[in-house]
Amino acid sequence: MLATRISANLGSLQAVVESALNEMASTRVVARLWAKDHTLWKPGPAEIENRLGWLRVAEQMREQVGTLRAFVQSVRHAGFRHVVLLGMGGSSLGPEVLRCTFGSARGYPRLWVLDSTVPGAVREVTQSIHPARTLFILASKSGGTIEVLSLFSHFGRLVARARGNTGGAQFIAITDPDTGLVSLARERRFRATFLNPPDIGGRYSVLSYFGLVPAALLGLDLKTLIDRGIEMAEACRPTVLLENNPGACLGAAMGMLGRAGRDKVTVITSPKVTSFGVWVEQLLAESTGKEGRGLIPIAGEPMGAPSVYGKDRLFVYLRLDGDANAKGDRHVKALERAGQPVIGLRLRDRYDLAAQFFLWEFATAVAGYFLSINPFDQPNVQESKENTNRILEEVRAQGRLPREQSTSRDSALAGLIAKAAPGRYLAILAYMKPSRQADAAIMALRQSVLVRHYLPTTAGYGPRYLHSTGQLHKGGPNTGLFLQLIERMIPDMKVPGAPYTFGTLAQAQAVGDLQSLQRHERSVVGLRLGRQPVSTIRALARAPRERGSTQRRRSHGKRKTRTGTRRAR
Repeated sequence: MLATRISANLGSLQAVVESALNEMASTRVVARLWAKDHTLWKPGPAEIENRLGWLRVAEQMREQVGTLRAFVQSVRHAGFRHVVLLGMGGSSLGPEVLRCTFGSARGYPRLWVLDSTVPGAVREVTQSIHPARTLFILASKSGGTIEVLSLFSHFGRLVARARGNTGGAQFIAITDPDTGLVSLARERRFRATFLNPPDIGGRYSVLSYFGLVPAALLGLDLKTLIDRGIEMAEACRPTVLLENNPGACLGAAMGMLGRAGRDKVTVITSPKVTSFGVWVEQLLAESTGKEGRGLIPIAGEPMGAPSVYGKDRLFVYLRLDGDANAKGDRHVKALERAGQPVIGLRLRDRYDLAAQFFLWEFATAVAGYFLSINPFDQPNVQESKENTNRILEEVRAQGRLPREQSTSRDSALAGLIAKAAPGRYLAILAYMKPSRQADAAIMALRQSVLVRHYLPTTAGYGPRYLHSTGQLHKGGPNTGLFLQLIERMIPDMKVPGAPYTFGTLAQAQAVGDLQSLQRHERSVVGLRLGRQPVSTIRALARAPRERGSTQRRRSHGKRKTRTGTRRAR
């Protein structure tokens, strides 16, 4: 039974969750959710009734398994060696989890997920593929995502110039019906267009075509994957007792503990499913971060001693059977002994990720009920898009990006850390090419901030996070401290047919987001990383300890003596 694969050690907080389950029973939350009753969240149906298709999409997709298998066989027969997915947010993060977790099966093409406009990231993929032997996926619910269309301009020209190319037959589209991307695919004679059910928001779309087409191209067993999602959906039905309903229990815990101040939902994973965290980040942040409240997902954070964690945490441990779990097990046991609330989720194998996808979607919808927000809209994401377009217009008119106040390396982090207090968190926003070296440097910085200052951290690459945690940053609680890290983006790359380069586009997105954060009165600092970006980040992690040690003692003392209060700064 799925109920045996979720456990909770909540201590004195167990009564809070039990009270929430009693409330759910009296107000029939689960039954109303399945009935798509918008009044669970808001009086009006806007962006709710037409966003609940994810509840049954796995059942619909089971009927498409044969079609998807036939499509993939045609791709393999055509000799494609690589597949490059061009998408952002919900269109890319699910496929990225599947790529990182499973990789490509023998005899299937290698999958690349490109969700960046930073020139170095675009160049890396460009130089790693054979253009005439690569299939490109344009994935966009709206069909008009600027990043996707800019990347298509680049790779479309690359393919057209490659000897032996087959033109539009090297491209496919995944989008909603009647979008501009549908028209583009028809005009350019794409190999295939997959029309997704339009009543599914991007971040809830991983068990639809947006996730399953890439899964099929990786060579995954689609039937098993889909069946695991359906299995979890059945376990979350109204006919299941609430105390045995995994989605109801997880959602009630996140929602009620979030209301009580434990809003940092900290995800710990077994090594082989680490990438699941980036998907959860988007789901929780974009769904709940609005109206001045929300859950703050902490994924990929370095492990620390129990003493570095405050009373603002809820830990969720995804444990994969048979993985190298010794370190994670010890960490979780130590947290439980220290009195931290921990929920355990057991995965039998990697295909149970599909069950986790549905579980977290359902739980997020339930948490939205307790937070009194609409978990299906994203008002501030559109704001970021409009800011980018406005700045690009300024570039066209003035020939350069707006000048932003520069910050020195030594003062950038120190200024933010000075504002640290219980309940706050640091968000590291890196506009740079993703790489193992960059990942390691950012991880070292997160470790330093956690251990020295007891400050939770999140980290995301730009512009990807704009379609993910960006909603939370601007619409959620004003407890974030934001550190933008921007590489030089040299050498740059042209966007064919556009009056701007990829570097200009990425910097416009960074500047637009910084201005938006300032407009929402967030604490934000932008730092140019210079000629050696990774070294600069490592230097931040090695910053002198004196200031941080003082702040850590001050925060730790307040945590002990002033629980439930925060000093205004």
